[in-house]
Amino acid sequence: MVNHHLSPLGARLSNRRDFLSEFATGAAGVALAQLLKQDHLLAAGKTDPRGPIHPVIDPTNPLAARQTHMQPRAKQLLIIFCTGGVSHLDTWDYKPELIKQHDQPHPDSEGLLTFQSPVGHLIKSPYQFRPRGESGKQVTDLLPRLAELTDEMCFLHGMHTRSNSHGPAETQMSTGYFLSGYPSAGAWLSYALGTENENLPAFVAIPDPRGGPQAGSDNWNCGFLPAVFQGTELSSIKPVFNLSRPQDISIDSDLAARRMLQRLNRDHLSNDPENSELRARIASYELAARMQLSVPSVTDLSSETPAMLAHYGADSSNPSKAGFARNCILARRLLESGVRVVQVLNGTNEQGEGVGNWDGHKYLTKQYAVHSEIFDQPTAALLVDLKQRGMLEDTLVLWCTEFGRMPMFQQGASGRDHNPNGFTIWLAGAGVKTPFSYGATDEFGYKAVENISSVHDLYATVLHLMGLNYERLSYRHNGNVQQLTDVEGKVIDTILS
Repeated sequence: MVNHHLSPLGARLSNRRDFLSEFATGAAGVALAQLLKQDHLLAAGKTDPRGPIHPVIDPTNPLAARQTHMQPRAKQLLIIFCTGGVSHLDTWDYKPELIKQHDQPHPDSEGLLTFQSPVGHLIKSPYQFRPRGESGKQVTDLLPRLAELTDEMCFLHGMHTRSNSHGPAETQMSTGYFLSGYPSAGAWLSYALGTENENLPAFVAIPDPRGGPQAGSDNWNCGFLPAVFQGTELSSIKPVFNLSRPQDISIDSDLAARRMLQRLNRDHLSNDPENSELRARIASYELAARMQLSVPSVTDLSSETPAMLAHYGADSSNPSKAGFARNCILARRLLESGVRVVQVLNGTNEQGEGVGNWDGHKYLTKQYAVHSEIFDQPTAALLVDLKQRGMLEDTLVLWCTEFGRMPMFQQGASGRDHNPNGFTIWLAGAGVKTPFSYGATDEFGYKAVENISSVHDLYATVLHLMGLNYERLSYRHNGNVQQLTDVEGKVIDTILS
């Protein structure tokens, strides 16, 4: 017997099963399914296997180490960020045609976009390019100690960004976006992976001893991610803010107060066990308490030998160089202690244009002589130290700057203007081919023309090397699925070892 129900007008009335079956095959059903998928409300076993991945985070221990999506090639990331826009044409990007046409007009001078002033003539690098290492890679004498390590580097010569202004370009290099409010790469990695050391932050940012970058904390901010994943700012000369015990409080009194506070917090939580924000806040305070013991020991460089201090240049009479060298030693110690991401910044905007950073508009050789002296030895020593300790086997190193410089000097000046159209960054360590060069700018070094790479491509590659699915690692914010790599990033497979 057919079990159909008829309305008074003789029309068939669907039962619940028929209605859902027919609804699911119609346009409205497709829309409903999409909404359910976006809100992660589809039934178990029916979800898209390529849908977003959101890490499962314990609010009582939000920085606990988490599983990767696949076998990682690197377990830690070291970012070395030179602010101000280092000239690729005076460091890593050899252009014989620029040498041949030195002091001649660029063939398309009228069509070149400038930032500060009209372009002058093509100007070859004032620094001598020489073949380096077994690879014979041509690198200048500006950074002689790093030049000796060329065989350890994987160069991306076809980088470009979307902004020729320092602040937005710095922000994009750190977050993938040139607008503020997005999480930095370090915040994404601490969100995805946590850390191996529960007594230290997952992500530490070490500003230049001379001051902060133009984009400030955008370089290590957590954006819309939970605040616990923001980079912790500290350096060899500036400890974590509000971490030290007041001098008028004894150690015993401090410990007794902590025990009492912990007991009160646990009692409070027992009355509201489902309050995840309270659990997270308690976990944050407890991490701060543990950091009071762990941070001073890792930032105390007194255990470093005089030979090691001299190796880095920490014994230099130049206080800016000595301070940066000590920051590089601190970076190695943090990585040794299991911190997931360490970001070392070189250069500050606080001392004026080109004075404290690599923004060589007017007096390139005069200013770069200052910056190279500060940067070269400590950074080279850090790479050598990491390799000698076997740490490059698990650590991915990224050296970057926010953009490059023009192949011409500015009119009326002896420096180069901003150039986001083509520049160089390099990687070293776990998971990348070395020595290796990928991508290229045009014959004068103005624009990326071969194997062009975006910041999103760079971070897709970094996430991949860290064992994460860059297409699926996500966070839901304001109803949207957000990603570090947006929808544009692709892994640069050619550079993987």
